[in-house]
Amino acid sequence: METRELRYFVAVAEELHFGRAARRLGIAQPPLSRTITQLEQRLGVALLERTSRKVTLTEAGSVLLAEGRAILGALAAAERRTQRAATSQPSLVLATKAGASGELLAKLLDAYAAEPGAVAVDLLLCESQPQRMLHDGQADVALLHQPFDSTAELDTEILNTEGQVAILPASHPLAGRSHVRTADVSSLPDLPLARWPGPGGAYPEGPGAEVRNQTQLFQLIALGRTTVVLPESCRANLLEGLAAVPVLDAPAVTTVIAWPPHSRSRALADLVRVATRL
Repeated sequence: METRELRYFVAVAEELHFGRAARRLGIAQPPLSRTITQLEQRLGVALLERTSRKVTLTEAGSVLLAEGRAILGALAAAERRTQRAATSQPSLVLATKAGASGELLAKLLDAYAAEPGAVAVDLLLCESQPQRMLHDGQADVALLHQPFDSTAELDTEILNTEGQVAILPASHPLAGRSHVRTADVSSLPDLPLARWPGPGGAYPEGPGAEVRNQTQLFQLIALGRTTVVLPESCRANLLEGLAAVPVLDAPAVTTVIAWPPHSRSRALADLVRVATRL
C-alpha cells in the first residue's frame, strides 16, 4: 500500500462520506472512489459497504482504519522528531493536561533545571489525552494519569498515587460531609457528572455538561451545572465557591511519566531520572 492510499482510505473511513472526504483531502471525488476501489481489489477484501444513502465500514475496514491511523501517525511523528533533532538548540517538549499535576510539574521543572546539562523544556498543555502527543511526535515526554490515560506502547515510571475527590459547589448539601461514595455523586439529579470527549473526540451519552478543560469545568460546577470526580491534587486549583470531598470508593489515580520506547535522548533520560527521584 502507498501512503497516499492510506490517507485517502482513513479520510473516507472517518467521514463515512465520499464527498466530505474528498473536500477534506482537497481532491475530486471520482479519483478518490477509484483509489479506494483499487485498494480493495489489491487487498482482496471489501473495506466499505456503500449504498445510495450511507457508507459503513466492514470488519476488515475497521482493522485497516486502526492500522492506517497508527501508520500515518508514526510517519508524522518521525518527520517531526527528525526536524526537531536538527535544531541548533536542544530541547524537550513535555505534554500534560492543563491544570493537572500542577505542584508536581512545578517541582519537576525546577529540579531538572538545576541539573548540569539541562536543556529547555517546552510545555504542551492539552485539553485531554496527552498520550496522543507522544504517539504523533509533538511531545517527547508526558505526565499521564492512570486509569484515565492509556500508556499502551509507551515506557513509563510511576511518580505517585493519590485518591480522588468530588468537586461540588460549596453551597451543596454534600459539600459539608467528611467523605462521600461514588453512588452519592453519580446519582445527583441537580448536578449530573460532567462528560469528557473520548479518543475520537465524541462525547458519551448523558445529561452532564460537555467539558474540554479544567477551567471550563470548575466554572460550570461553581454555577451549579455539573460535578466531577478528580485526583486529590486538583485541590490546588480550586476556585472560590468550590468544595472538594474525598470519595472513599473511587479508584486510586497513579501519575506516571511516559515516553516513546525507542527514544535515545540523554536529556529525556535525565528528566525521567529527576522525576523518579522526586
